[in-house]
Amino acid sequence: MYRHILIATDGSFLASRGVAHGVQLAKALNAKVTLLTVSERFHAFSLEAEQLEETASSFKEHVAKEASKTLEEAAKVAADAGVEASPIHREDDEPYQAIVRTAEGRGCDLIVMASHGRGGVSAMFLGSETLKVLSHSKLPVLVVR
Repeated sequence: MYRHILIATDGSFLASRGVAHGVQLAKALNAKVTLLTVSERFHAFSLEAEQLEETASSFKEHVAKEASKTLEEAAKVAADAGVEASPIHREDDEPYQAIVRTAEGRGCDLIVMASHGRGGVSAMFLGSETLKVLSHSKLPVLVVR
């Protein structure tokens, strides 16, 4: 059925549930896994609190460290389950685009990601990367709640 699953994670508790579910699915199907985390690029002019106090180089260092931690945790889940996993970190201002592009580019046949459960007005104004992936991907998407 599925032979190569892309699992997207941002390192949050809810995303870790998506990682665990995706890894167990991969194990059951004897599929390989690509673990992906996407970070926003540095912007000289930004309203993001993280970027206001940082220079481009310190921001990059901070992002790389967080991405590495996120991917190490996800890779451990995969290794503990005996699932082959390749970790990837991408930088993109539109994470959903990076997720879809990476899945297509790596020949994945399923995307697994967690829903952060925003609803109502919050989801409408903030948007949801999961919803955007669902809307733009030609590949099947499994959403873990």
